[in-house]
Amino acid sequence: MKKLSLSIALVFMTTLNIFAQSEIDMATGLRSSGKIYVVVLVMLVLFLAIAGYLFILDRKITRLEKKQNQK
Repeated sequence: MKKLSLSIALVFMTTLNIFAQSEIDMATGLRSSGKIYVVVLVMLVLFLAIAGYLFILDRKITRLEKKQNQK
């Protein structure tokens, strides 16, 4: 769990550093019209969906490994 939280923190810090380097015209336009929040929300939903799927898949694989080791 500690490795996961450190990895997530590292990813967020590097992306913040990348975005702080320069202004992007498209992002400025989206920010001024308020559409940037829609983009961020869609990205967040996709990330959570993929993370949830991987979590469920990991539990299923662990269950199958335990069942196979019992045989």
